[in-house]
Amino acid sequence: MDIKLGSVVRGVVLSSLLAIGGGVSSALAETKSTYDAIQDRGTLRIGVVNTPPWYYKDTQSGEWGGIGFKIGSAMAEALGVKLDTVEVKWGTSIPALQANKIDLMFFLDPTPERAKAVDFPLTPVADIALGVLVADGVDASAWDNLNKAGITVAVPQGTSMDRYVTKNLPNAEVLRLPSNAESVAAFQSGRANVASMFLPPLIMLQKKINRGKIVVPAPAHAASTGVALRAEPNKRWRDYVGTAIFYWYHTGQINLWFKETLGELGLDPDAIPAMKRSEW
Repeated sequence: MDIKLGSVVRGVVLSSLLAIGGGVSSALAETKSTYDAIQDRGTLRIGVVNTPPWYYKDTQSGEWGGIGFKIGSAMAEALGVKLDTVEVKWGTSIPALQANKIDLMFFLDPTPERAKAVDFPLTPVADIALGVLVADGVDASAWDNLNKAGITVAVPQGTSMDRYVTKNLPNAEVLRLPSNAESVAAFQSGRANVASMFLPPLIMLQKKINRGKIVVPAPAHAASTGVALRAEPNKRWRDYVGTAIFYWYHTGQINLWFKETLGELGLDPDAIPAMKRSEW
């Protein structure tokens, strides 16, 4: 009787231990970091959108380039894995992260609303200055110099650029247009002698019309753009990405990649303000 009871007890204990062990294994699997998944898979998957200078795709070779691609390549190399580019749209990048189709998305601005769905390391990837495209003879070294009669500033209507210009240039005429392209078109046609928007789209539009000079007026006004990651209990991946971005930003490497990309796109890197506040 004692032998049978002992066997039963041992069986119960063993079953319990197995159940506990299975639960632990399941919990470990559920909390496995994206960092470990990348190492197991041997690839880092980044989202890409054909929007120079962030990312651009060579029409002949099909190869990707751009600032985001350069950062992703450096991160893959540091991790000892291959880089895998996955085409997304800006609006579908967060669902792609949530569905585990990509591991990160560079140059997605952190907002309280987005932070409900994805993680953002505290270190921004870059600071994007609000710039102006000015005609010859217009002094845009300071915002105050543009706050006067005779200055007409074209801005995309209803944007943060519109709000900033309206508030800070009450004495100038503000010409509000439906889009970035139409704002620059107004500058090109002479309806405005200044166009204002954040640097990346302004750079590419200025290249198309080949007119005017890009300036970041003082005091510089900027927005910080970041990198979005899948939200997960294990923060190993978020911490790694944050550390890497912190290092590349403060050593000036991200700005060097920015300058390289401008050269690849046929732009003069020395004629365009940096993506690092200390260099404005």
